[in-house]
Amino acid sequence: MKGLGLLAVLAVAMPPWLGAQDIGLAVGTKAPGVVVDDLDGKPVDLGRYVGKQPMLLEFWATWCPLCKALEPTLKAAHERYGGTVQFVAIGVGVNETPASIRRHLADHPLPFPVLFDTRGAAVRAYQAPTTSYIVVLDGAGKVTYTGAGAEQDVVAALRGVVGN
Repeated sequence: MKGLGLLAVLAVAMPPWLGAQDIGLAVGTKAPGVVVDDLDGKPVDLGRYVGKQPMLLEFWATWCPLCKALEPTLKAAHERYGGTVQFVAIGVGVNETPASIRRHLADHPLPFPVLFDTRGAAVRAYQAPTTSYIVVLDGAGKVTYTGAGAEQDVVAALRGVVGN
């Protein structure tokens, strides 16, 4: 769990200038293989999604104000591209449990799967420096966009992998 405390601090204190391509995995990097858990504690290999179709991963937490601010943008992007892009939220393991996430989702549902990074494996593999960190992968599983914060142009990032 080393580094996850810093993740929590950065989620609240992230400077507004920090956006696309300033952080995380380099564009062109092949998405790393990693196993996270579903909210029932069953392992989910992200490899079952990667390389099958374009994908958007958001590193997310119920307590993250930037995630909350980004949520309408993600929901709108999902409505537009959900048929061609696999959206997945990765709940980070900072002051979070699968039960707390389920309670939150009961009142604030997301239209895409929410998984839980119990051991911090996805945070490390995807070099997630903060919550609200988004990684967009093309259909071959290569990183085409990374960014963080509430002001990301998610539609433009997705347009780059779906072409419209």
